[in-house]
Amino acid sequence: MAKKKILAVDDEIEALMIVKRVLEANGYEVITALDGEEALEKIKSAAPDAVILDVMLPRLNGEEVCKSIRGDPALCKLPVIMLTGKTTDTDRIVGRVIGADVYISKPFNLEDLISAVREIA
Repeated sequence: MAKKKILAVDDEIEALMIVKRVLEANGYEVITALDGEEALEKIKSAAPDAVILDVMLPRLNGEEVCKSIRGDPALCKLPVIMLTGKTTDTDRIVGRVIGADVYISKPFNLEDLISAVREIA
């Protein structure tokens, strides 16, 4: 059985590497991107099974990436986990409105992230 492929997107390298290591330790193949434009390129070229997406990204923010995913008929079913430092109830509502399947606030519990990935990927 092939490993599920997850695209992790964050401009904070340390956070990105933690997510990558934890997911790989749990049997996932992980590809990474450092900004929103790179994320959209990798979604199209690598066809991940799910995306873990920071909101505050350079070049194209996570909300714009999520809207682009949801607006593309070929990608609209791709599961998206928003992983972000934006923590207000309004931020969570906006995340859901733009199409995030799961919204996890930073700092985050690694077990919560793994559970969310298992649930949607």
